[in-house]
Amino acid sequence: MKVIKQEFLTGERALFQGKDLKICDTTFADGESPLKESRNIELYGSMFKWKYPLWYSRDIKMEDCVLFEMGRAGIWYTENISMKNCTIDAPKTFRRASDIRLTHVTMPNAGETLWNCDRVTMNQVTARGDYFAMNSRNMVIDGFELTGNYSFDGVKQTEIHNARLLSKDAFWNSENVTVYDSFISGEYLGWNAKNLTLINCTVESSQGMCYIDNLVMKNCRLLNTTLAFEYSTVDAEINNTIDSVLNPSGGRIKAQGIKELVMDASRVDVTKTAVQMQELREAV
Repeated sequence: MKVIKQEFLTGERALFQGKDLKICDTTFADGESPLKESRNIELYGSMFKWKYPLWYSRDIKMEDCVLFEMGRAGIWYTENISMKNCTIDAPKTFRRASDIRLTHVTMPNAGETLWNCDRVTMNQVTARGDYFAMNSRNMVIDGFELTGNYSFDGVKQTEIHNARLLSKDAFWNSENVTVYDSFISGEYLGWNAKNLTLINCTVESSQGMCYIDNLVMKNCRLLNTTLAFEYSTVDAEINNTIDSVLNPSGGRIKAQGIKELVMDASRVDVTKTAVQMQELREAV
């Protein structure tokens, strides 16, 4: 493996089709696509300051590296990439890429990041930006913090543990998603999803969890959550009092209490939903 150390590289396609390279403490400055179509590349302590650094690449390992803001749209159509202790300060990173492994990665400018990707593993990742992870699939995530709306739209086969998501419209149009031991805050959570499961989670959401086909909630809490479950089929075990529930389509809701329960027979078949609670403060 050829070693490139402490270089300052400029110009378009500086290491185009590079192969079997170990790159250390190197700066890729102005110039698009420096490692386009590269193979078997290791990067340590290196920096990317311009656009499209790793397109159509394969077998990439990165540690202690930085993609600066203008390293935007940085990793597209790439297969088998691992990143550890890296900072990505560029939007639109990861598009139609596969076999992605991120460990201790920070993404403070993550708008439109991780779109249409497959087989993604994330461990101890933080991100800020809207439209995170749209239409990606086969994701396993642990220790994730996100601030940004419209996240996980259209994702499939996704498992999330120990997350803190501040995200309006999260998990819209998703399928087969399970979230464990997490906090989620954001309006309109999960609309149009199929098979959304929340286990040991705390949720804060106005009009959350509506229009869902097969919503499962186990050992969860709903804080400041109003107009929940509209037109959803649900199996929900809620450990506190829900502010309001509106016209679920069917299933079972078990809660400590419901401050306002609306079951309008002109809109849903009220016989299809069983409601169990210790107290009912108001029923309409």
